[in-house]
Amino acid sequence: MAANKTQKLTFAAIAVLVLLGGLAAMVFLRGSSRPPDVILITIDTLRADALGFAGNTRVKTPYLDSLAARGTVFTNAHAHNVVTLPSHANILTGLYPYQHGIRDNAGFTLDASHPTLGAMLKRAGYSTAAFVSAFSLDSRFGLNAGFDVYDDKYREASNPLDFVVQERPAEETLTAAHKWYESVRGKKFLWIHLYDPHAPYDPPSPFREEYRDAPYLGEVAYVDDQLSRFLPAMLEMNPNTLLIITGDHGEALGDHGEQTHGLFAYEATLKVPLIIVDPSQKPGRVDAYVRHVDLVPTVLHRIGAKIPAGLPGHALLPGAAASDTYFESLSASLNRGWAPLVGMIHGGRKYIDLPLPELYDLATDPGEKRNLVESDRRDLFAIRKLLADAAPRAQDIRRTVDPAEKAQLMSLGYVSGSAEKKTWTVADDPKNLVDVDNQLHEVVALYQTGQLPKAIEIAREILRRDPNIKVAQEMLAFMLQQSEDPTAAIDMLRRAVQRGAANEAMKVRLGLLLSETGQAREALEVLRPFASGRDPDVLNAYGIALADSGDLRGARNQFERALSIDHTNATAYQNLGVVALRGGDVTAARTNLAKALELNDRLPEALNLMGVLEMKSGHPDAAIDWWRRAVKADPRLYDSMYNLAIVASRTGKNDIAREALRQFIDKAPPQRYADDIATARALLGQLER
Repeated sequence: MAANKTQKLTFAAIAVLVLLGGLAAMVFLRGSSRPPDVILITIDTLRADALGFAGNTRVKTPYLDSLAARGTVFTNAHAHNVVTLPSHANILTGLYPYQHGIRDNAGFTLDASHPTLGAMLKRAGYSTAAFVSAFSLDSRFGLNAGFDVYDDKYREASNPLDFVVQERPAEETLTAAHKWYESVRGKKFLWIHLYDPHAPYDPPSPFREEYRDAPYLGEVAYVDDQLSRFLPAMLEMNPNTLLIITGDHGEALGDHGEQTHGLFAYEATLKVPLIIVDPSQKPGRVDAYVRHVDLVPTVLHRIGAKIPAGLPGHALLPGAAASDTYFESLSASLNRGWAPLVGMIHGGRKYIDLPLPELYDLATDPGEKRNLVESDRRDLFAIRKLLADAAPRAQDIRRTVDPAEKAQLMSLGYVSGSAEKKTWTVADDPKNLVDVDNQLHEVVALYQTGQLPKAIEIAREILRRDPNIKVAQEMLAFMLQQSEDPTAAIDMLRRAVQRGAANEAMKVRLGLLLSETGQAREALEVLRPFASGRDPDVLNAYGIALADSGDLRGARNQFERALSIDHTNATAYQNLGVVALRGGDVTAARTNLAKALELNDRLPEALNLMGVLEMKSGHPDAAIDWWRRAVKADPRLYDSMYNLAIVASRTGKNDIAREALRQFIDKAPPQRYADDIATARALLGQLER
């Protein structure tokens, strides 16, 4: 903001200045006669201070820095949620979470009565497209409404209940978005979601090496690099393009004891970067407090569309006043029964409503180190009343969570269970439970980095402390399964079911384990109650149990139903291929497996089965190629590894055979493959002589 002038201006002089300013603005607007295009880019888990233009000297973000220099940087922008799905619902509807109803990453779907920005711009004559990078924004959650194209083709996990992050890297998402943008004529609205900075942090080379001691910043630098490759060409297509770049929320990185996000709502996770590059506005910096709900009115104002009545935000125009910011973090309350966290920023003061309340002055204490609850009771009670008047009670929330949804969220680093609680004490305040939260996230991180024994140890430790934490039970069962001890996992889950302590996700996992171990009849009994739902992953699980029990027609119906709900479900096509192969229909098997691999070219079982088909068709060389791809996609496909070794040795490909035999001998579980390992050792001995 300009400093106050000490000299006085005459009325005439002021009039001349105003006139000249207006003329300058008119000249500035004449950059293009074309209607404005709109590009919205949301970068997942992006801290406000993780960029060069924000003062971070460790990270290199030259492209985003250049956009900041060309546009308006909002230095005090805030989200309203600290997890992905509700935050994007805020961005796309212009509504607060208690207005549109999405409060967490599971159990909520956007109601059709709340139009997205895609729907609003479609009505204004725009072609609309969205390209998202991870499961948390899957079309099943309703944000696809109003988009001509909603591309959520992130790679599915080989097993929907694995703790595997279902995402695609920025390069893939931007490639698809760029292709669409080039192909469409007329007015365009494009939303791009990039997921990379989300945990676990594993940037590609050369960023992995350059940021070895700060992999989160390596992910941020990678995103900047990819934007610099794709975005300039898109912006050149129409100089009159409104570009908005923001984060959905931040990342704690240890601030206040939190490692990732989703528990607290301190500035590390609530404050977000916001850049708006608008050819009709001069570059600058705005220090006023602004919010995600202001973005929809900003876009609609820029394109000349009517702003719907009832939106709580306002267009971010020069000189716009600061506004109060409502925020919430409800995941731990909904999933574990901990106290719900809600709050408000008013006049630079931030109030967090918990059993142990907090009040901070963000201007003088941006790190939120000095709680003013005792020393500033007047502001405390004033903001508490504003909050109570603005938002309904958080404990009145209702949701329905599909079991496989919970497992997917664990794979994304969000741990989910179920909880029904209406009153809370200081013992339920998340500040007193942050160590448990960190342990739950650590279990996922350890598994994802290959440290399975340590992950099992910590899961057991959590359950010794509190045997009723269901999500820890789910995790331990999965870990036992992955450690080649499915019997222990089944026994644990059976006991939980028998004593009424198992939630739906645990029952689904039990059903899958029973099916995998040849106990199809019991698997059907466990999974049948979920067969009428609409979760594609659960339908696939039930179909597998039907197929294992010999009901191929029933299994086929389940997989086709899954595809009717999610037509890009690669796993359902893979399962149709399995059923067709069991029924002797090689043509249908090949067709469905090809469709699965078109959607996800790293689906291990589909790759394995393509090898089986080629071998049945008398093409051993092609079979070897498929099996090599399958083992690369999943080194635990021991049957593929063994088949690869045997067929390669028979066809004279001894180098391939030796490598596969060594892998099989070293990695295959002895209790399951004792005879095959003995055969492999003998064959390897022959090849090495």
